[in-house]
Amino acid sequence: MPDLPQKKVGIVACSGEELAEGTVTRLAALKVLEQLRPSDTVTICLPLFLAGGEGDRAFARFYPTIAVDGCDLRCAARATELYSGKPAASVVVSELAANNGLGAIDGLRRLNEAGQQAVEVTAGRVAELVNDLLGKAWSRRQGAFIEEEPAPQEAVQATCSCGSGIPIQSVQVNGQEVTLVALPLIFEQLHAAGKLPGDTTTRELLEVVQIYNAIRPEESAAYAETLAREYAAYCAKEAIA
Repeated sequence: MPDLPQKKVGIVACSGEELAEGTVTRLAALKVLEQLRPSDTVTICLPLFLAGGEGDRAFARFYPTIAVDGCDLRCAARATELYSGKPAASVVVSELAANNGLGAIDGLRRLNEAGQQAVEVTAGRVAELVNDLLGKAWSRRQGAFIEEEPAPQEAVQATCSCGSGIPIQSVQVNGQEVTLVALPLIFEQLHAAGKLPGDTTTRELLEVVQIYNAIRPEESAAYAETLAREYAAYCAKEAIA
C-alpha cells in the first residue's frame, strides 16, 4: 500500500477583496500557515479550487479542511462543500469579531485596530481547530472522521495543497474522465517491486486503488481494464527511460 502524505489540515480562506473582513481571513490564514501551525496545515487556493484545480479538490475530498470566511455569505465553506465535501470546521470573521466585542473592522489594504485584533482572534481560533482536527482519526478513503485508524504524524513543512504531495492522475473509464487519487504513486511502487503487467497485477492494482477512491462494484471491471492499460503504458514508458 502506498504511503500518502501525513494527515494535514487544509485552510480555505475567502477571497472577498471588497470587504475588510476578507483581508482579515487572508492575513489570519497566513499567520496560521507560517507561524502558528506551519507543519500541520496547507492552504487551498480558492480561485484555483473554483476553476477546477484537481489537486486542491482532491485534497479537500480526502483531508479535513477549515473554511475561513469574512461574512455570513460563507463563500469558502459553500465552495468547498459543493466541489469536494463539507468542511470539517468553519470560521466566520464577522461572527468572531462580534462575539469578542472588537468593533467595526475597516481598511482594505491597511486594517484599523479592530481589524488587526480580528486577525489575531481568527488565527488563534483556526489554530485551535487545527489541533482538534489533528487529534481525530481521519479516513482518506471516506473523507470523514472515524473512530480508529489514526494517521501517522510527521513534521513536514506545509505549503499550498497543490504542492502537498497528494498524487492524482486522470484516466478514461468507459469514455468518462475520472481523477484517481494516489495512482501515480501506486504505479511507481508496484513497478519498483518488479510487478509486471498482467491479471495478477491488475487485481492488486484495483484493490489498492479502491482504498483511496470510491469505486462501485458494478464499475470494477471497467476500472480494472483501465488500470491494466494505464499500468502497461507506464511500464513501457519506464523501460524506454
